[in-house]
Amino acid sequence: MTILITNGTLITRDEAQPFIANGAVACEGSQIVAVGPSAELEARFPRAERIDARGRMVMPGFINTHMHYYSTFARGISIPGRPATSFGEVLRGLWWKLDKLLTLEDVYYSAIGPMIDCLRMGVTSVIDHHASPFAVPDSLFTIAEAARLTGLRSNLCYETSDRDGEAIAAEGIAENIAWLKHAQQADDDMLRGLMGLHASLTVSDATLDKVVEQTEALGGGYHIHVAEGIEDVVDSLAKYDRRVVERLFERGVLNERSLAVHCVQVLDFEIELLAQSGVAVINNPESNMSNAVGTAPVLRMLERGVLAGLGTDGYCVDMTESLRAVHAIQKLEARIPSVAWAEPPQMLFENNRTIFNRFIKGEVGVLAEGAYADLIIVGYQAPTPVTAETYASHILFGLSGRSVDTTIINGRVRMLERELVDIDEERLMATSRQKAQELWERI
Repeated sequence: MTILITNGTLITRDEAQPFIANGAVACEGSQIVAVGPSAELEARFPRAERIDARGRMVMPGFINTHMHYYSTFARGISIPGRPATSFGEVLRGLWWKLDKLLTLEDVYYSAIGPMIDCLRMGVTSVIDHHASPFAVPDSLFTIAEAARLTGLRSNLCYETSDRDGEAIAAEGIAENIAWLKHAQQADDDMLRGLMGLHASLTVSDATLDKVVEQTEALGGGYHIHVAEGIEDVVDSLAKYDRRVVERLFERGVLNERSLAVHCVQVLDFEIELLAQSGVAVINNPESNMSNAVGTAPVLRMLERGVLAGLGTDGYCVDMTESLRAVHAIQKLEARIPSVAWAEPPQMLFENNRTIFNRFIKGEVGVLAEGAYADLIIVGYQAPTPVTAETYASHILFGLSGRSVDTTIINGRVRMLERELVDIDEERLMATSRQKAQELWERI
């Protein structure tokens, strides 16, 4: 069956035709088969099932390159004890208490909620980083079940860590390897995987050696938090006489198949190592602000050739929030209002696309013939003209995730005119609330 989206203001992210004022996109199966003027495609595909965009923006779906689905069950949680005064206390007082309480059923429902939010906010591809130390085996396969139900394109990993002991660290490695092998055998671009590591401060040399040996044998990459808080740097210097990026670079963890998340506490020579390695650096501005860890020097990274993308770190799923946040915080950090105009859109729309496409055989993030049919229709009523010269400003200052009316992933309509397709949201969210309440009572 052919689906034809007509009468749209197309923002394609395709250099050959980046903007089409009255355009159409034809999708067959999982792929886009044609992009062009509406009249031309309507004549070419007369029997297609039509979705009338009615002048609304039609864009590639948003891509989130660092997410924590499991963090959803922290929304509204109350943890006994005094308020955190450092990032280390946030980890110990909240996240490392929450993740220990998760059962496999909790893992499923804590993933379902943000996945549905993704559909509602036009996010079509996500790279997730999971933790559930007392429910490690099958945790990634459980998240994959939720991804199959919602139809969200996902890349999954488990954050291997020594913080809960050698046995659980071994389980983390085993779960990652099992998922990597499964994903490689299935060879499905809807579900891929990486080797997850928590952070330098919770992964010993012995564990890192085991991880690298097994991951390299599979040709896999790594997904790890890097120098998020100063605690990570202090720990690395004390134990290894190396800064975090330096240690991971020497160990072979940083490469073109890997994600180095945050990189807030990095020096200039470390930025050079990041650029040299080819690793993708993922900035999470709202999370960094919330945890009071600092501002990642992404403008300097981009200047030096680092591939810097944009994630949410579980803080939210709305990528337009992250776009505005990195735009504003980089200006504030530089104390120069004229900076950070071109870089945030580059991070979200160009670099996130490049990063995600490193792990799949096909292509997402562009409306072009042969790319996967991952696209959204955005119900934004512009107060000023939307043109090839102005659309970037409209996206930055006018759009939000809630503006999205229709979400299509891999050629499947997952939300049509704000109505989810084949997903019982009311039932799933009722069960999610029940599971979250039961988890809170165990704290």
